[in-house]
This record gives sequence, C-alpha cells and structure tokens, in this order.
Amino acid sequence: MLLLQTERQGIKMKAIWTILLLIASNVFMTFAWYGHLKLQEMKISSGWPLILVILFSWGVAFFEYCAQVPANRIGFVENGGPFNLMQLKIIQEVISLTVFTVLVTVMFKGQTLQWNHFAAFFCLIMAVFFVFLK
Repeated sequence: MLLLQTERQGIKMKAIWTILLLIASNVFMTFAWYGHLKLQEMKISSGWPLILVILFSWGVAFFEYCAQVPANRIGFVENGGPFNLMQLKIIQEVISLTVFTVLVTVMFKGQTLQWNHFAAFFCLIMAVFFVFLK
C-alpha cells in the first residue's frame, strides 16, 4: 500500500515537472520566434541583418530545447511518466498558445484578445479533454 502511494506521488511529481518544463520551454520558444520583433520595435535590432536575427533566435531556442527535451523524457509513459505521446503533444500545444497569448498581450501593445480567441481556447481545452479519455 505504501509502495503504491509512493509510486503515485512520483508520477504526480513527474507530471508537475513535465508541465513546468513545458511552460519554461514555451517562454523561450515565444521569445525565440517573436522576441526579435519586439527588439525591432524597440529599435534595438532594426539594423541587424537577417542572419544575425536568425542566430539570435537560435541562441534563445537552445534554452527552449534544454527544457523541452527533459519535459518529454520525464513525462513520457515509457520512461515512468504519466503521459503518452498524444497527451504530451496536446498539453504542449495548449501551454504554447497560452504562453504566447500572455506574452504577446503584455509585450505588444495593440494585440487584443477577441471572442474568437476565446472560442479557440475553448476548443483547445476540449482537445485536452478528448485526448485524456480512455
């Protein structure tokens, strides 16, 4: 009984670590993909050649991978985690769009949420629901 309870706690911790690492990964991903646009808006990188912008984004994306790869390894059911591949991917997509929405509405003025964005989020939540159905 105690062993089963300890195993359940371990799986819960793997789920929590997976989600936290996916959040961190997606913060870096959003900055890698869109941060250079903010730098351009702030007149920091407006004179940079495209290759430098790409290298900058790759440098930021390195940290995305440093969180994404362990998240998938920790969370994957065949490594003792709680999620199968479909579940990991759907969770990652929901986190990705949530992080993107928060960062973009904070970083880029004029980007407002509209009713169709909320409808899309509802569809994503339903995707999570359906992917976890047995």
